[in-house]
Amino acid sequence: MAKKYSFTEYQKDSRKTAGYPPIGHPIIYPVLGLSGEAGEISEKIKKIFRDKKGEITQEDKEMLELELGDVLWYLTQIASELEVDLEEVAQKNIAKLYSRMERGKLGGSGDKR
Repeated sequence: MAKKYSFTEYQKDSRKTAGYPPIGHPIIYPVLGLSGEAGEISEKIKKIFRDKKGEITQEDKEMLELELGDVLWYLTQIASELEVDLEEVAQKNIAKLYSRMERGKLGGSGDKR
């Protein structure tokens, strides 16, 4: 069975694989990579709905899981470049969402709901 990762462990281990081309500030490469990988997921979902009437097969799930891994890797490298602990990002995000849920503010728009 594969190792189960905490965000902290994943951030540390994934950092060993982070090698970017010299294109200015080191945050540029993972930010562009994140947007590209998110676009790939969107494109795959679009084609599932266009070509398969929205039926997501096991093969589709496996393909999307790989793409989600790429999104996670780039997101993690952005956090690392910012010297932000991904575990704390996850904890703060859940706290924010639960606060909104408790106040009936999950819907709508704006960062300060």
